[in-house]
Amino acid sequence: MYRIFIVEDDEMIAGGLKRHLKSWGYEVVCAGDFANIMPEYVKAAPQLVLMDIKLPFYNGYHWCAEIRKISKAPIIFLSSASDNMNIVMAMNMGGDDFIPKPFDMDVLTVKIQAMLRRSYDFVSQSVILEHRGAMLNLTEATLVYGGGKMELTKNELRILQTLMENKEKVVSRETLMTKLWESDSYVDENTLSVNVNRLRKKLEGAGLENFIQTKKGIGYRVG
Repeated sequence: MYRIFIVEDDEMIAGGLKRHLKSWGYEVVCAGDFANIMPEYVKAAPQLVLMDIKLPFYNGYHWCAEIRKISKAPIIFLSSASDNMNIVMAMNMGGDDFIPKPFDMDVLTVKIQAMLRRSYDFVSQSVILEHRGAMLNLTEATLVYGGGKMELTKNELRILQTLMENKEKVVSRETLMTKLWESDSYVDENTLSVNVNRLRKKLEGAGLENFIQTKKGIGYRVG
C-alpha cells in the first residue's frame, strides 16, 4: 500500500484529501508542524508528497528542496498560485507535477495513480532511517546531516543501517561482523574495529560527535 504525505495548512482541504485518498486504499499522513516538516516526513516515509506552496514559516519550495536532499519520492504541487512563474519554480525546485486549485478530486487521483505507477513499477522504494537529525538513505548509500551529504562505502552503510535500525539498544560486535560478512569475505574483530573507527571519524568530520558509542565488552550503539 502506498503512503501519501500531505503538506497543506488548510485543514478543510487536507481533511478532504485524506478522506478521499483513504477511500482509494492509500495510507495518508498530514503534516502538523509547519515549522519543521522534515521529522514528520522521515517518520511517514511516503511514496508521494502533495505540497502546497503558501505555507506558514517556510513555503512549499523550501520543503521540496529539503526533501530532495534525501529522497526522490515524487512531489505534486497543489496551489492557487498557478501562474507560469510558480509552475516553473515548482519544477525547478524538484517538483514532478503541478495541479492548480481548485482541483477535481478524480483528476487528482488519476494523476497520483499515474505518478506512482511511473515511479515505482520498475524501481525499488527508497528507505530512509533517521537519528539525531542524520538521515540515512539506504537506496543511495548516503547520509545527510546539517545541509551536507556524505557518500558511504558498503561496509559503512551496513554498520550504520544496523545501528540505526536498533537505536534503542546496543548491537553486539558479533552481529555487526555477521552483517559485514553477508556480502564480503570473512570479517574479523580487527577489521570491524578499523571500519567503525574510520566511520566514526567521518561522522565527526560532518559534525556528528559521539554518534557511534562503544559499550566496552558488548558492542556499539548510536547516541
